[in-house]
Amino acid sequence: MFWWFKRGDDYVRYEARQTGVRTYELRFVNVDGTERVEVFGDEEALSDRERALERSLVKEGWTGPHGWNL
Repeated sequence: MFWWFKRGDDYVRYEARQTGVRTYELRFVNVDGTERVEVFGDEEALSDRERALERSLVKEGWTGPHGWNL
């Protein structure tokens, strides 16, 4: 899944995906293009982190999530 948030003319995005048998990754790309990667051992932990990230972004004035499946 690929998601992005918008604030003014700025965008941030994140991708959540399975990278191994029991390995999941959340990759976040900041406005300046820097990336942060978080790794999780189960899908539930990844999902919980996605929801927390989304709440945090909305609280900071970002609109979204917008996105689609790749």
